Amino acid sequence: MKMNPPLLGFYFGVSLQELGRRLRIGEFTSVELVRKSLEACELINPLVNAFTFVAADMAYEAASMADRELAEGIDRGPLHGIPVAVKDNIFTAQIPTTMGSAHYKGYVPDHDAKCVERLKSAGAVILGKTTTHEFAFGPTGDCAIQGPTLNPWDTSRMAGGSSCGSAVAVACGIVPIAIGTDTGGSVRIPAALTGVIGFKPSIGRISTEGVFPLSETLDHVGILANSAEDIALVLREISPEAKPLDSDICVVPEKFKLGWVSPENFNQTDPLVLDSVFQSAVALSGGNISIVSDISQLAGKFRQAFGLIQKSEAFEIHSERVLYHPELYQEEVLERLLAAQSVKGWEYVQAMHIRQELQQSILNIFKEFELLVMPTVPIRAPKLYQRSLDVGGSNVHVRDALLSLTSPWNLLGLPAISIPCGLVDGLPTGLQLVAAPGKDEFLIAVAAKLVTR
Repeated sequence: MKMNPPLLGFYFGVSLQELGRRLRIGEFTSVELVRKSLEACELINPLVNAFTFVAADMAYEAASMADRELAEGIDRGPLHGIPVAVKDNIFTAQIPTTMGSAHYKGYVPDHDAKCVERLKSAGAVILGKTTTHEFAFGPTGDCAIQGPTLNPWDTSRMAGGSSCGSAVAVACGIVPIAIGTDTGGSVRIPAALTGVIGFKPSIGRISTEGVFPLSETLDHVGILANSAEDIALVLREISPEAKPLDSDICVVPEKFKLGWVSPENFNQTDPLVLDSVFQSAVALSGGNISIVSDISQLAGKFRQAFGLIQKSEAFEIHSERVLYHPELYQEEVLERLLAAQSVKGWEYVQAMHIRQELQQSILNIFKEFELLVMPTVPIRAPKLYQRSLDVGGSNVHVRDALLSLTSPWNLLGLPAISIPCGLVDGLPTGLQLVAAPGKDEFLIAVAAKLVTR
Protein backbone atom coordinates (compact mmCIF):
# COMPACT_ATOMS: atom_id res chain seq x y z
CA MET A 1 0.00 0.00 0.00
CA LYS A 2 1.35 3.39 -0.96
CA MET A 3 1.22 5.72 2.00
CA ASN A 4 0.99 9.47 1.86
CA PRO A 5 1.68 11.42 5.03
CA PRO A 6 0.22 14.93 4.90
CA LEU A 7 3.60 16.69 5.03
CA LEU A 8 5.58 16.03 1.86
CA GLY A 9 8.80 17.30 0.30
CA PHE A 10 10.29 16.66 -3.13
CA TYR A 11 11.96 13.35 -2.22
CA PHE A 12 8.90 11.44 -1.01
CA GLY A 13 8.90 8.09 -2.82
CA VAL A 14 11.67 9.10 -5.26
CA SER A 15 14.40 6.49 -5.78
CA LEU A 16 18.13 7.11 -5.87
CA GLN A 17 18.32 5.60 -9.34
CA GLU A 18 15.70 8.03 -10.63
CA LEU A 19 17.44 10.98 -8.97
CA GLY A 20 20.76 9.90 -10.42
CA ARG A 21 19.33 9.52 -13.92
CA ARG A 22 17.72 12.95 -13.86
CA LEU A 23 20.86 14.51 -12.40
CA ARG A 24 23.06 13.04 -15.12
CA ILE A 25 20.85 14.08 -18.03
CA GLY A 26 20.90 17.64 -16.73
CA GLU A 27 17.28 17.86 -15.63
CA PHE A 28 18.59 19.41 -12.45
CA THR A 29 21.89 19.95 -10.64
CA SER A 30 23.05 18.86 -7.21
CA VAL A 31 22.77 22.48 -6.08
CA GLU A 32 19.10 22.42 -7.12
CA LEU A 33 18.60 19.16 -5.21
CA VAL A 34 20.01 20.77 -2.09
CA ARG A 35 17.73 23.76 -2.62
CA LYS A 36 14.72 21.42 -2.80
CA SER A 37 15.78 19.81 0.50
CA LEU A 38 16.26 23.16 2.19
CA GLU A 39 12.91 24.47 0.96
CA ALA A 40 11.17 21.34 2.27
CA CYS A 41 13.06 21.57 5.54
CA GLU A 42 12.08 25.22 6.03
CA LEU A 43 8.43 24.37 5.46
CA ILE A 44 8.15 21.02 7.23
CA ASN A 45 10.76 20.89 9.98
CA PRO A 46 9.01 23.41 12.28
CA LEU A 47 6.04 21.03 12.26
CA VAL A 48 7.91 17.79 13.02
CA ASN A 49 11.33 18.72 14.52
CA ALA A 50 13.36 16.26 12.43
CA PHE A 51 16.56 18.34 12.23
CA THR A 52 18.74 19.73 15.00
CA PHE A 53 21.04 21.58 12.59
CA VAL A 54 20.89 22.35 8.88
CA ALA A 55 24.32 22.91 7.30
CA ALA A 56 23.05 24.96 4.35
CA ASP A 57 26.30 26.70 3.40
CA MET A 58 28.37 23.52 3.62
CA ALA A 59 25.73 21.60 1.67
CA TYR A 60 25.72 24.15 -1.14
CA GLU A 61 29.51 24.07 -1.25
CA ALA A 62 29.59 20.27 -1.46
CA ALA A 63 26.83 20.26 -4.09
CA SER A 64 28.73 22.78 -6.22
CA MET A 65 31.76 20.53 -6.06
CA ALA A 66 29.61 17.52 -7.06
CA ASP A 67 28.29 19.45 -10.06
CA ARG A 68 31.80 20.49 -11.15
CA GLU A 69 33.01 16.90 -10.90
CA LEU A 70 30.17 15.58 -13.05
CA ALA A 71 30.87 18.28 -15.61
CA GLU A 72 34.50 17.11 -15.66
CA GLY A 73 33.51 13.46 -16.09
CA ILE A 74 34.12 12.46 -12.48
CA ASP A 75 31.22 10.31 -11.26
CA ARG A 76 31.47 8.87 -7.76
CA GLY A 77 28.44 6.61 -8.05
CA PRO A 78 24.76 6.51 -7.02
CA LEU A 79 25.18 8.91 -4.08
CA HIS A 80 27.02 11.55 -6.09
CA GLY A 81 25.37 14.93 -5.45
CA ILE A 82 22.53 13.46 -3.36
CA PRO A 83 21.47 15.19 -0.09
CA VAL A 84 21.76 12.94 2.96
CA ALA A 85 20.81 13.50 6.61
CA VAL A 86 22.90 12.15 9.50
CA LYS A 87 21.77 11.36 13.05
CA ASP A 88 22.99 13.71 15.77
CA ASN A 89 25.05 11.08 17.59
CA ILE A 90 27.28 10.49 14.55
CA PHE A 91 30.30 12.79 14.37
CA THR A 92 30.41 15.29 11.50
CA ALA A 93 33.38 17.59 11.08
CA GLN A 94 32.53 21.27 11.56
CA ILE A 95 28.84 20.47 12.09
CA PRO A 96 27.36 20.49 15.63
CA THR A 97 26.83 17.03 17.13
CA THR A 98 24.97 17.17 20.43
CA MET A 99 23.81 13.59 21.09
CA GLY A 100 20.49 15.25 21.96
CA SER A 101 21.95 16.25 25.31
CA ALA A 102 22.90 19.38 27.25
CA HIS A 103 26.18 17.59 28.00
CA TYR A 104 27.24 18.27 24.41
CA LYS A 105 25.42 21.50 23.69
CA GLY A 106 27.53 23.46 21.19
CA TYR A 107 29.97 20.60 20.60
CA VAL A 108 31.48 20.59 17.09
CA PRO A 109 33.69 17.60 16.18
CA ASP A 110 36.89 18.13 14.23
CA HIS A 111 36.52 14.86 12.33
CA ASP A 112 33.92 12.70 10.61
CA ALA A 113 32.68 9.30 11.70
CA LYS A 114 33.88 6.54 9.40
CA CYS A 115 30.43 6.14 7.83
CA VAL A 116 30.30 9.88 7.11
CA GLU A 117 33.77 9.71 5.54
CA ARG A 118 32.48 7.03 3.20
CA LEU A 119 29.36 9.02 2.37
CA LYS A 120 31.47 12.01 1.41
CA SER A 121 33.86 9.83 -0.61
CA ALA A 122 30.83 8.55 -2.51
CA GLY A 123 29.89 12.14 -3.37
CA ALA A 124 26.95 12.46 -0.98
CA VAL A 125 26.05 15.93 0.32
CA ILE A 126 25.53 16.16 4.09
CA LEU A 127 22.46 18.36 4.54
CA GLY A 128 22.42 18.39 8.34
CA LYS A 129 21.91 16.53 11.59
CA THR A 130 18.71 14.80 12.68
CA THR A 131 17.20 14.56 16.13
CA THR A 132 17.93 11.67 18.44
CA HIS A 133 16.55 10.56 21.78
CA GLU A 134 19.16 11.75 24.29
CA PHE A 135 22.32 9.68 23.83
CA ALA A 136 20.17 7.32 21.69
CA PHE A 137 18.98 5.81 24.97
CA GLY A 138 15.28 5.39 24.28
CA PRO A 139 12.88 4.13 21.60
CA THR A 140 10.26 6.89 21.85
CA GLY A 141 12.07 9.85 20.24
CA ASP A 142 10.42 12.42 22.49
CA CYS A 143 13.19 13.00 25.03
CA ALA A 144 16.04 15.33 23.95
CA ILE A 145 17.34 18.80 24.62
CA GLN A 146 15.86 19.87 21.26
CA GLY A 147 12.41 18.52 22.16
CA PRO A 148 10.35 15.68 20.67
CA THR A 149 10.25 14.60 17.06
CA LEU A 150 6.64 14.38 15.87
CA ASN A 151 5.10 11.69 13.72
CA PRO A 152 4.07 13.21 10.34
CA TRP A 153 1.04 10.93 10.12
CA ASP A 154 -0.32 12.39 13.36
CA THR A 155 1.77 15.05 15.07
CA SER A 156 0.19 14.26 18.44
CA ARG A 157 2.05 10.94 18.33
CA MET A 158 5.67 9.89 18.75
CA ALA A 159 7.83 9.02 15.77
CA GLY A 160 9.72 6.29 17.62
CA GLY A 161 13.40 6.36 18.38
CA SER A 162 16.08 6.80 18.80
CA SER A 163 16.69 7.61 15.11
CA CYS A 164 13.49 9.63 15.08
CA GLY A 165 14.71 12.59 13.04
CA SER A 166 16.30 10.44 10.33
CA ALA A 167 13.09 8.46 9.85
CA VAL A 168 10.90 11.56 9.73
CA ALA A 169 13.26 13.36 7.34
CA VAL A 170 12.80 10.51 4.86
CA ALA A 171 9.09 10.01 5.59
CA CYS A 172 8.42 13.68 4.83
CA GLY A 173 10.53 13.69 1.68
CA ILE A 174 13.07 16.23 2.96
CA VAL A 175 15.89 13.86 1.95
CA PRO A 176 15.83 10.55 0.05
CA ILE A 177 18.06 8.73 2.53
CA ALA A 178 19.27 9.18 6.10
CA ILE A 179 21.73 7.48 8.41
CA GLY A 180 20.82 6.40 11.94
CA THR A 181 22.00 4.09 14.68
CA ASP A 182 20.33 0.99 16.06
CA THR A 183 21.17 -0.56 19.45
CA GLY A 184 17.84 -2.19 20.24
CA GLY A 185 15.72 -1.19 17.25
CA SER A 186 16.45 2.51 16.89
CA VAL A 187 16.35 2.50 13.07
CA ARG A 188 13.58 -0.05 12.56
CA ILE A 189 11.18 1.27 15.22
CA PRO A 190 10.84 4.80 13.80
CA ALA A 191 10.84 3.35 10.27
CA ALA A 192 7.81 1.24 11.16
CA LEU A 193 5.97 4.07 12.93
CA THR A 194 6.54 6.57 10.10
CA GLY A 195 6.12 4.34 7.05
CA VAL A 196 9.65 4.10 5.60
CA ILE A 197 12.19 1.31 5.18
CA GLY A 198 14.75 0.89 7.95
CA PHE A 199 17.72 -1.48 7.79
CA LYS A 200 20.12 -2.71 10.47
CA PRO A 201 23.07 -4.67 9.04
CA SER A 202 24.98 -7.56 10.52
CA ILE A 203 27.08 -6.45 13.48
CA GLY A 204 30.21 -4.65 12.30
CA ARG A 205 29.15 -4.49 8.64
CA ILE A 206 29.08 -0.66 8.81
CA SER A 207 31.75 0.86 11.02
CA THR A 208 30.63 2.50 14.28
CA GLU A 209 33.92 4.42 14.56
CA GLY A 210 33.03 8.03 15.32
CA VAL A 211 29.56 7.17 16.60
CA PHE A 212 28.91 8.08 20.23
CA PRO A 213 28.41 4.66 21.86
CA LEU A 214 25.37 3.52 23.78
CA SER A 215 26.17 -0.16 24.20
CA GLU A 216 29.31 -1.11 22.36
CA THR A 217 28.52 -4.78 21.67
CA LEU A 218 24.96 -3.98 20.56
CA ASP A 219 25.46 -0.78 18.53
CA HIS A 220 24.90 -0.76 14.75
CA VAL A 221 24.82 1.99 12.11
CA GLY A 222 21.72 1.68 9.94
CA ILE A 223 20.03 3.20 6.90
CA LEU A 224 16.57 4.71 6.30
CA ALA A 225 15.23 5.14 2.76
CA ASN A 226 12.26 5.03 0.41
CA SER A 227 13.04 1.60 -1.00
CA ALA A 228 15.02 -1.56 -0.36
CA GLU A 229 16.92 -0.96 -3.61
CA ASP A 230 18.12 2.37 -2.18
CA ILE A 231 19.20 0.60 1.00
CA ALA A 232 21.32 -1.77 -1.09
CA LEU A 233 22.98 1.10 -2.94
CA VAL A 234 23.83 2.97 0.27
CA LEU A 235 25.13 -0.17 2.02
CA ARG A 236 27.43 -0.86 -0.90
CA GLU A 237 28.88 2.65 -0.69
CA ILE A 238 29.44 2.91 3.07
CA SER A 239 30.40 -0.66 3.95
CA PRO A 240 34.03 -1.75 3.64
CA GLU A 241 32.68 -5.16 2.58
CA ALA A 242 31.02 -3.82 -0.57
CA LYS A 243 29.60 -6.62 -2.72
CA PRO A 244 28.30 -6.45 -6.32
CA LEU A 245 24.56 -5.80 -6.48
CA ASP A 246 24.17 -8.53 -9.12
CA SER A 247 26.12 -11.23 -7.29
CA ASP A 248 24.74 -14.65 -6.35
CA ILE A 249 24.17 -13.55 -2.76
CA CYS A 250 21.45 -11.18 -4.02
CA VAL A 251 19.55 -13.78 -6.07
CA VAL A 252 16.14 -14.53 -4.58
CA PRO A 253 14.71 -17.97 -5.43
CA GLU A 254 11.17 -18.12 -6.75
CA LYS A 255 10.12 -19.83 -3.54
CA PHE A 256 11.64 -19.33 -0.13
CA LYS A 257 10.45 -20.33 3.30
CA LEU A 258 9.60 -17.69 5.88
CA GLY A 259 9.41 -18.46 9.59
CA TRP A 260 6.70 -16.53 11.45
CA VAL A 261 7.81 -15.44 14.93
CA SER A 262 4.71 -15.02 17.09
CA PRO A 263 5.04 -11.60 18.73
CA GLU A 264 2.73 -12.50 21.64
CA ASN A 265 5.60 -14.52 23.14
CA PHE A 266 7.67 -11.35 23.44
CA ASN A 267 5.05 -8.76 24.36
CA GLN A 268 1.32 -8.09 24.38
CA THR A 269 0.40 -7.28 20.78
CA ASP A 270 -2.29 -5.03 19.37
CA PRO A 271 -4.68 -7.46 17.60
CA LEU A 272 -5.13 -5.05 14.68
CA VAL A 273 -1.36 -4.78 14.18
CA LEU A 274 -0.94 -8.54 14.47
CA ASP A 275 -3.64 -9.27 11.91
CA SER A 276 -2.39 -6.62 9.49
CA VAL A 277 1.21 -7.80 9.54
CA PHE A 278 0.42 -11.52 9.50
CA GLN A 279 -1.94 -11.17 6.55
CA SER A 280 0.68 -9.13 4.72
CA ALA A 281 3.35 -11.75 5.46
CA VAL A 282 1.13 -14.55 4.17
CA ALA A 283 0.24 -12.63 1.03
CA LEU A 284 3.80 -11.52 0.29
CA SER A 285 5.20 -15.01 0.81
CA GLY A 286 2.55 -16.69 -1.30
CA GLY A 287 1.54 -18.69 1.75
CA ASN A 288 4.97 -20.28 2.12
CA ILE A 289 5.21 -19.42 5.81
CA SER A 290 5.34 -21.52 8.98
CA ILE A 291 5.37 -20.71 12.68
CA VAL A 292 8.78 -20.93 14.36
CA SER A 293 7.93 -22.56 17.66
CA ASP A 294 11.52 -22.81 18.94
CA ILE A 295 12.02 -19.03 19.26
CA SER A 296 8.97 -18.52 21.47
CA GLN A 297 10.64 -20.65 24.15
CA LEU A 298 13.66 -18.33 24.08
CA ALA A 299 11.81 -15.02 24.51
CA GLY A 300 12.62 -14.72 28.22
CA LYS A 301 16.33 -15.32 27.63
CA PHE A 302 16.42 -12.68 24.87
CA ARG A 303 14.85 -10.13 27.18
CA GLN A 304 17.10 -10.95 30.13
CA ALA A 305 20.39 -10.95 28.23
CA PHE A 306 19.67 -7.81 26.20
CA GLY A 307 18.59 -5.85 29.26
CA LEU A 308 21.61 -6.75 31.36
CA ILE A 309 24.13 -6.14 28.58
CA GLN A 310 22.68 -2.80 27.47
CA LYS A 311 22.34 -1.47 31.01
CA SER A 312 25.85 -2.49 32.04
CA GLU A 313 27.54 -1.14 28.92
CA ALA A 314 25.52 2.09 28.92
CA PHE A 315 26.36 2.85 32.55
CA GLU A 316 30.07 2.20 31.94
CA ILE A 317 30.01 4.90 29.24
CA HIS A 318 28.09 7.41 31.34
CA SER A 319 29.31 6.71 34.89
CA GLU A 320 31.40 9.87 35.30
CA ARG A 321 28.76 12.15 33.78
CA VAL A 322 26.14 10.62 36.07
CA LEU A 323 28.42 11.22 39.06
CA TYR A 324 29.53 14.77 38.32
CA HIS A 325 26.81 16.34 36.14
CA PRO A 326 23.52 14.45 36.58
CA GLU A 327 21.55 17.70 36.25
CA LEU A 328 22.39 17.93 32.54
CA TYR A 329 20.50 14.77 31.62
CA GLN A 330 16.88 14.54 30.57
CA GLU A 331 15.09 13.21 33.64
CA GLU A 332 13.95 9.96 32.05
CA VAL A 333 17.40 9.10 30.69
CA LEU A 334 19.02 9.81 34.05
CA GLU A 335 16.52 7.51 35.76
CA ARG A 336 17.39 4.71 33.35
CA LEU A 337 21.12 5.20 33.91
CA LEU A 338 20.76 5.25 37.70
CA ALA A 339 18.80 2.01 37.49
CA ALA A 340 21.46 0.53 35.20
CA GLN A 341 24.24 0.87 37.78
CA SER A 342 22.66 -1.91 39.83
CA VAL A 343 23.72 -4.58 37.31
CA LYS A 344 26.36 -6.79 38.93
CA GLY A 345 29.49 -7.97 37.17
CA TRP A 346 28.53 -11.62 37.34
CA GLU A 347 25.14 -10.81 35.81
CA TYR A 348 26.84 -9.18 32.83
CA VAL A 349 29.12 -12.18 32.35
CA GLN A 350 26.15 -14.53 32.65
CA ALA A 351 24.24 -12.50 30.05
CA MET A 352 27.16 -12.80 27.62
CA HIS A 353 27.09 -16.59 28.05
CA ILE A 354 23.33 -16.62 27.40
CA ARG A 355 23.95 -14.57 24.27
CA GLN A 356 26.37 -17.19 22.96
CA GLU A 357 23.81 -19.95 23.59
CA LEU A 358 21.13 -17.98 21.76
CA GLN A 359 23.44 -17.37 18.80
CA GLN A 360 23.90 -21.12 18.39
CA SER A 361 20.19 -21.78 18.76
CA ILE A 362 19.32 -19.27 16.06
CA LEU A 363 21.80 -20.82 13.61
CA ASN A 364 19.91 -24.09 13.95
CA ILE A 365 16.62 -22.32 13.19
CA PHE A 366 18.07 -20.81 10.01
CA LYS A 367 18.78 -24.33 8.73
CA GLU A 368 15.01 -24.61 8.22
CA PHE A 369 14.02 -21.05 7.25
CA GLU A 370 15.61 -18.57 4.86
CA LEU A 371 14.19 -15.62 6.81
CA LEU A 372 12.24 -14.87 9.97
CA VAL A 373 9.24 -12.52 9.81
CA MET A 374 7.19 -10.70 12.45
CA PRO A 375 5.84 -7.21 13.18
CA THR A 376 8.54 -4.60 13.70
CA VAL A 377 6.64 -3.21 16.68
CA PRO A 378 3.57 -4.78 18.31
CA ILE A 379 1.65 -1.52 18.77
CA ARG A 380 0.63 1.57 16.83
CA ALA A 381 2.47 4.84 17.39
CA PRO A 382 1.65 5.97 20.96
CA LYS A 383 0.86 9.53 21.91
CA LEU A 384 3.79 11.83 22.70
CA TYR A 385 5.16 11.20 26.20
CA GLN A 386 2.83 8.23 26.71
CA ARG A 387 4.65 5.63 28.77
CA SER A 388 1.99 2.98 29.30
CA LEU A 389 -1.03 1.84 27.34
CA ASP A 390 -3.71 -0.82 27.32
CA VAL A 391 -3.11 -3.65 24.86
CA GLY A 392 -5.65 -6.44 24.82
CA GLY A 393 -6.76 -5.64 28.36
CA SER A 394 -3.21 -5.60 29.76
CA ASN A 395 -1.21 -2.56 30.84
CA VAL A 396 1.98 -2.44 28.77
CA HIS A 397 5.04 -0.20 29.17
CA VAL A 398 5.56 1.69 25.91
CA ARG A 399 9.35 1.42 25.94
CA ASP A 400 9.29 -2.34 26.53
CA ALA A 401 6.70 -2.83 23.80
CA LEU A 402 8.60 -0.80 21.21
CA LEU A 403 11.84 -2.71 21.83
CA SER A 404 10.38 -6.18 22.29
CA LEU A 405 10.55 -7.44 18.69
CA THR A 406 13.65 -5.60 17.48
CA SER A 407 16.17 -5.93 20.34
CA PRO A 408 16.70 -9.72 20.01
CA TRP A 409 18.39 -9.20 16.64
CA ASN A 410 20.79 -6.62 18.06
CA LEU A 411 21.69 -9.09 20.77
CA LEU A 412 22.53 -11.67 18.11
CA GLY A 413 24.02 -9.19 15.62
CA LEU A 414 21.74 -10.35 12.80
CA PRO A 415 20.71 -8.24 9.79
CA ALA A 416 17.10 -7.04 9.99
CA ILE A 417 14.89 -4.76 7.93
CA SER A 418 11.51 -3.10 8.50
CA ILE A 419 9.26 -2.55 5.49
CA PRO A 420 5.90 -0.73 5.47
CA CYS A 421 2.88 -3.04 5.26
CA GLY A 422 -0.13 -0.75 5.40
CA LEU A 423 -2.08 1.38 7.82
CA VAL A 424 -4.01 0.57 10.98
CA ASP A 425 -6.44 3.33 11.89
CA GLY A 426 -4.47 5.71 9.68
CA LEU A 427 -1.07 4.90 11.23
CA PRO A 428 1.77 2.95 9.54
CA THR A 429 2.75 -0.54 10.60
CA GLY A 430 5.98 -2.34 9.82
CA LEU A 431 6.84 -5.90 8.83
CA GLN A 432 10.27 -7.03 10.00
CA LEU A 433 12.46 -9.55 8.20
CA VAL A 434 15.54 -11.10 9.84
CA ALA A 435 18.30 -13.09 8.13
CA ALA A 436 21.19 -15.29 9.19
CA PRO A 437 24.57 -13.65 9.95
CA GLY A 438 26.17 -12.07 6.89
CA LYS A 439 23.10 -12.46 4.69
CA ASP A 440 22.56 -8.73 4.41
CA GLU A 441 22.32 -8.52 0.61
CA PHE A 442 19.97 -11.48 0.42
CA LEU A 443 17.75 -9.94 3.09
CA ILE A 444 17.56 -6.63 1.21
CA ALA A 445 16.89 -8.40 -2.09
CA VAL A 446 13.98 -10.33 -0.56
CA ALA A 447 12.62 -7.12 0.97
CA ALA A 448 12.79 -5.46 -2.46
CA LYS A 449 10.94 -8.34 -4.04
CA LEU A 450 8.24 -8.40 -1.38
CA VAL A 451 7.65 -4.63 -1.46
CA THR A 452 7.08 -4.70 -5.23
CA ARG A 453 4.58 -7.57 -5.10
